[in-house]
Amino acid sequence: MSHESFDPLALFRLDGDVAIVTGASSGLGVRFARVLHAVGARVVVAARRKERLDELVEELPGAMAIAADLSVADDRERLVAETVERFGGVQLLVNNAGIGAKVAIEDEDLDRFRSAIEINLTAVWHLCKLAGAHMVAARSGSIVNVASMLGHVGSSPVKQAHYTASKGGVVNLTRELALQWARKGVRVNALCPGWFESEMTAGMESDEGSQRFIQQNSPIPRMGEAHELDGALLLLASRAGTFLTGQSLIVDGGWTAR
Repeated sequence: MSHESFDPLALFRLDGDVAIVTGASSGLGVRFARVLHAVGARVVVAARRKERLDELVEELPGAMAIAADLSVADDRERLVAETVERFGGVQLLVNNAGIGAKVAIEDEDLDRFRSAIEINLTAVWHLCKLAGAHMVAARSGSIVNVASMLGHVGSSPVKQAHYTASKGGVVNLTRELALQWARKGVRVNALCPGWFESEMTAGMESDEGSQRFIQQNSPIPRMGEAHELDGALLLLASRAGTFLTGQSLIVDGGWTAR
């Protein structure tokens, strides 16, 4: 085989593929959209804050913004329907939208728990179902559910039962859907970040106590940087990962290895 014809990096490209990225108005979602666009995907970005989405698509030629409240079933249905109407299909879904807060269960009310389950788990299930129908029909597609290392281990002393419960659900939903669709050409995997800067962790990067907590407890003693999820995302999304399904790729600096 000549050097010219041997290009392993080509497997990571997504030229022409249509990719939906939720929670794309800030943080990791913005990064995911930029990365997928950089390797050739036609990206549909979704979130509630339309003005932020519009700013993002201005720098991503060919991308489309769809304002959607993912706690609303009709908005989830509209997101997939408008994507398919515009581009004719969908090959990749990145379920990134999520909410969470630090609160002890004694102070955690039922509404907060229900809201977290709706956004972090039910919406993931619903979007998988909606986009997955088109992928199954085409016998091709990849779904990346952004869970968390906290879907595998407890969070305390950062207390957030609603978040850990919902992300644990995403991890096992991912396994189940992977099994249901493995022979139908659709792969489903979970990307599980550790401590990364995002709206949910806002302030941790500059708070001395938070930094001390991470440095003392993380084998790699720091928070992750956004670019350190790029490779994991592309592996799960692209032809480079065609034999990967039902897996959790945990990018956490060794946190869960303890």
